[in-house]
Amino acid sequence: MRFDTFTLFNIYFPNGKRSEERLKYKKAFYNAIYKEWEARDEPLIICGDVNTAHKEIDLARPKENANASGFLPKERKWLDRVTAGGYVDVFREFNQEPGQYTYWDMMTRARDRNVGWRIDYFLVSQSLRPRVVDAWIDAEVKGSAHCPLGIELDI
Repeated sequence: MRFDTFTLFNIYFPNGKRSEERLKYKKAFYNAIYKEWEARDEPLIICGDVNTAHKEIDLARPKENANASGFLPKERKWLDRVTAGGYVDVFREFNQEPGQYTYWDMMTRARDRNVGWRIDYFLVSQSLRPRVVDAWIDAEVKGSAHCPLGIELDI
């Protein structure tokens, strides 16, 4: 969506699942969408299910998931590239506490134990960062494996 002062991308990124072929597809998608962002000369807000937890703080069991799709070094490296390229993970600007997740496996009732992953993000162009007043996760909202998250802008 285009607004007067920024463009919003709301994207569901591919899941790497458990195959090398699917991971290649995920990486190709990541690279293609990043090139699209680089080609734009405008402030951007990117939100959605990125299907990758960036840092150890972003999942309940990082060591146990070190070899799982969604936390592989080659997947996390892309988020390193995004943040090094001038996009800010605004939730982490406002909240450095562990235990803040946006996804829990429903089959294992992981939400009941808060064994989750933070794989949903708002990534904001550096130029828009001063206009972000707040960022949050609404973990108490149930009805899905994911919960809502949001940001407040002073535009």
